[in-house]
Amino acid sequence: MLKKVTLAVTILYSIALATVSLIRLNNLPDIGISFGDKIFHFLAYTLLTYLWFRTFAYYFQFKKKSAIINAALLSIIFGTVIEVLQDTLTVSRALDVYDVVANALGAILVSIVLWFNNFLHVKNS
Repeated sequence: MLKKVTLAVTILYSIALATVSLIRLNNLPDIGISFGDKIFHFLAYTLLTYLWFRTFAYYFQFKKKSAIINAALLSIIFGTVIEVLQDTLTVSRALDVYDVVANALGAILVSIVLWFNNFLHVKNS
Protein backbone atom coordinates (compact mmCIF):
# COMPACT_ATOMS: atom_id res chain seq x y z
CA MET A 1 0.00 0.00 0.00
CA LEU A 2 2.77 2.45 0.95
CA LYS A 3 4.50 1.80 -2.35
CA LYS A 4 1.35 2.81 -4.24
CA VAL A 5 0.92 6.16 -2.47
CA THR A 6 4.60 7.09 -2.53
CA LEU A 7 4.54 8.48 -6.06
CA ALA A 8 1.25 10.35 -5.51
CA VAL A 9 2.43 11.97 -2.27
CA THR A 10 5.73 12.99 -3.85
CA ILE A 11 4.08 14.53 -6.90
CA LEU A 12 1.47 16.34 -4.78
CA TYR A 13 4.18 17.76 -2.51
CA SER A 14 6.21 18.86 -5.55
CA ILE A 15 3.16 20.61 -7.04
CA ALA A 16 2.33 22.25 -3.70
CA LEU A 17 5.91 23.46 -3.29
CA ALA A 18 5.97 24.88 -6.82
CA THR A 19 2.60 26.57 -6.29
CA VAL A 20 3.59 28.17 -2.99
CA SER A 21 6.85 29.29 -4.59
CA LEU A 22 5.17 30.97 -7.55
CA ILE A 23 2.10 32.63 -6.05
CA ARG A 24 2.00 35.98 -4.30
CA LEU A 25 2.16 35.48 -0.55
CA ASN A 26 0.70 38.42 1.34
CA ASN A 27 0.46 39.03 5.06
CA LEU A 28 2.75 36.22 6.14
CA PRO A 29 3.50 36.33 9.85
CA ASP A 30 6.96 37.63 10.74
CA ILE A 31 8.77 34.93 12.70
CA GLY A 32 11.38 37.40 13.91
CA ILE A 33 14.33 35.75 12.16
CA SER A 34 15.91 37.66 9.30
CA PHE A 35 16.75 34.44 7.44
CA GLY A 36 13.52 32.60 8.29
CA ASP A 37 12.63 32.05 4.66
CA LYS A 38 16.00 30.35 4.12
CA ILE A 39 15.16 27.91 6.93
CA PHE A 40 11.85 27.21 5.19
CA HIS A 41 13.67 26.61 1.88
CA PHE A 42 16.19 24.32 3.58
CA LEU A 43 13.48 22.24 5.29
CA ALA A 44 11.17 22.17 2.25
CA TYR A 45 13.92 20.83 -0.01
CA THR A 46 15.13 18.39 2.63
CA LEU A 47 11.64 16.90 2.61
CA LEU A 48 11.37 17.08 -1.19
CA THR A 49 14.64 15.19 -1.61
CA TYR A 50 13.62 12.57 0.94
CA LEU A 51 10.25 12.03 -0.77
CA TRP A 52 11.89 11.66 -4.20
CA PHE A 53 14.44 9.26 -2.69
CA ARG A 54 11.59 7.10 -1.35
CA THR A 55 9.85 7.26 -4.72
CA PHE A 56 12.95 6.30 -6.68
CA ALA A 57 13.98 3.56 -4.23
CA TYR A 58 10.63 1.95 -3.49
CA TYR A 59 8.28 2.82 -6.33
CA PHE A 60 10.75 2.69 -9.23
CA GLN A 61 13.07 0.15 -7.56
CA PHE A 62 16.29 2.15 -8.05
CA LYS A 63 19.32 0.97 -6.09
CA LYS A 64 19.68 3.09 -2.95
CA LYS A 65 22.79 4.98 -4.09
CA SER A 66 21.21 5.76 -7.44
CA ALA A 67 17.98 6.83 -5.73
CA ILE A 68 19.90 9.21 -3.45
CA ILE A 69 21.84 10.79 -6.31
CA ASN A 70 18.78 11.13 -8.55
CA ALA A 71 16.65 12.59 -5.75
CA ALA A 72 19.31 15.15 -4.86
CA LEU A 73 19.89 16.20 -8.47
CA LEU A 74 16.17 16.42 -9.21
CA SER A 75 15.53 18.53 -6.10
CA ILE A 76 18.41 20.91 -6.79
CA ILE A 77 17.37 21.34 -10.43
CA PHE A 78 13.71 21.74 -9.42
CA GLY A 79 14.61 24.43 -6.87
CA THR A 80 16.79 26.29 -9.35
CA VAL A 81 14.11 26.20 -12.06
CA ILE A 82 11.49 27.47 -9.58
CA GLU A 83 13.76 30.40 -8.66
CA VAL A 84 14.27 31.28 -12.34
CA LEU A 85 10.51 31.04 -12.92
CA GLN A 86 9.91 33.39 -9.98
CA ASP A 87 12.06 35.95 -11.74
CA THR A 88 10.58 35.47 -15.22
CA LEU A 89 6.91 34.56 -14.68
CA THR A 90 5.91 36.55 -11.63
CA VAL A 91 5.81 40.23 -10.80
CA SER A 92 5.77 39.80 -7.05
CA ARG A 93 8.66 37.34 -6.71
CA ALA A 94 12.34 37.51 -7.65
CA LEU A 95 15.23 35.11 -8.07
CA ASP A 96 17.25 34.83 -4.88
CA VAL A 97 20.60 33.06 -5.09
CA TYR A 98 20.51 32.40 -1.35
CA ASP A 99 17.22 30.53 -1.78
CA VAL A 100 18.93 28.30 -4.35
CA VAL A 101 21.78 27.72 -1.88
CA ALA A 102 19.35 26.89 0.94
CA ASN A 103 17.45 24.50 -1.35
CA ALA A 104 20.67 22.77 -2.39
CA LEU A 105 21.96 22.52 1.18
CA GLY A 106 18.70 20.86 2.26
CA ALA A 107 18.98 18.36 -0.59
CA ILE A 108 22.65 17.69 0.14
CA LEU A 109 22.14 17.23 3.89
CA VAL A 110 19.42 14.62 3.55
CA SER A 111 21.45 12.91 0.81
CA ILE A 112 24.48 12.65 3.09
CA VAL A 113 22.34 11.25 5.91
CA LEU A 114 20.74 8.71 3.56
CA TRP A 115 24.13 7.80 2.06
CA PHE A 116 25.72 7.11 5.45
CA ASN A 117 22.61 5.33 6.68
CA ASN A 118 22.82 3.11 3.60
CA PHE A 119 26.58 2.61 4.13
CA LEU A 120 26.14 1.67 7.80
CA HIS A 121 23.26 -0.65 6.99
CA VAL A 122 25.32 -2.47 4.34
CA LYS A 123 28.39 -2.60 6.59
CA ASN A 124 26.39 -4.10 9.50
CA SER A 125 24.75 -6.75 7.30
